[in-house]
Amino acid sequence: MASRPTVNVHSAAGKASTSLPLPAVLTAPIRLDVVQQVHKSIAKNKRQAYAVSEKAGHQTSAESWGTGRAVARIPRVGGGGTHRSGQAAFGNMCRGGRMFAPTKTWRKWHVKVNQNQRRFAVVSALAASALPSLVLARGHRIEQIEEVPLVIENEAEAYTKTKQAVALLKGLHAYADVVKVSNSRKLRAGKGKWRNRRHRQRRGPLVVYNEDNGIVKAFRNLPGVELVNVRRLNLLQLAPGGHLGRFVIWTQGAFGLLDEVFGTFDKASVYKKDYILPTAKITNPDVTRLINSDEIQSVVRPAGPATQKRPWTQKKNPLRNKAVLFRLNPYAKTLRRQEILKQERKKKAAPKKQVKPRSAGQPFLDTLFAP
Repeated sequence: MASRPTVNVHSAAGKASTSLPLPAVLTAPIRLDVVQQVHKSIAKNKRQAYAVSEKAGHQTSAESWGTGRAVARIPRVGGGGTHRSGQAAFGNMCRGGRMFAPTKTWRKWHVKVNQNQRRFAVVSALAASALPSLVLARGHRIEQIEEVPLVIENEAEAYTKTKQAVALLKGLHAYADVVKVSNSRKLRAGKGKWRNRRHRQRRGPLVVYNEDNGIVKAFRNLPGVELVNVRRLNLLQLAPGGHLGRFVIWTQGAFGLLDEVFGTFDKASVYKKDYILPTAKITNPDVTRLINSDEIQSVVRPAGPATQKRPWTQKKNPLRNKAVLFRLNPYAKTLRRQEILKQERKKKAAPKKQVKPRSAGQPFLDTLFAP
């Protein structure tokens, strides 16, 4: 690039005060498959172990009646005077029996993810947060804000009151996303209502700061708003549910620190040892334009008279068309000639079959038994 793109830094009133160069991490390749795989794996690391009781389904003195009673040999509850007596027990097909393969607490709950994969996923999620189309597609209400990524002055890191945070978001026209979250709060449909997760709601903006001088206390009570230090960026917050495009609000200090935290394409990170940003496999994603470009087409189909033979443009099967085969493999003509000569030598060397003389009555028999 001739000039590096810049991002405006906005004040509390929403006006641009200065500008910062765009960090390299926000131009990194976006890999949805890596983000989804890593998110699915690291989300399992918060699970708590659960299992059914070891005694469940076996707290009865059932015994099999054996053969000879015209009933199955499953263990049956003893005693009498109640419906329970004589009922089948223990088996997973029985009412009140144990489950098949009872769950155990020593199941493998956590999943290890390679460090480089985790970093790649975080980098991709950050790059996706800088594209307005992906942020809008995720459902965030950013139609009125000035630009994405949205950077605010460092004064916000010293806010300690929620009303200051609300005034800042309203000045940036980002408060609509908080209202959306507040309106989305619904009662959970399921047994989670009994388990301290009675409500469910959407996710709002993610505020990334450099130093906590009170900003966490100011923003933490707003519905859907989350905060994180720029050195502790987490994929579970940058791409909730494995979906790219989280609406991120940066402070000026955090935005300027991104090149040190993640490095660039040719300079290693300061905070992550020997880490350099991953490069894209292809720099221009417009493959159709590349293929149809004059540089490539001049090599694939060089210009020339219409009568000029261009074997590379012929689409004929060399296994059926011998002319094309000999053009692709000149030695195939020699192999073919050797095969023909070999077959001719075989014919000459083969002994001739002797025809037996037919008897006098053979023509009559041939016509008699003809089909």
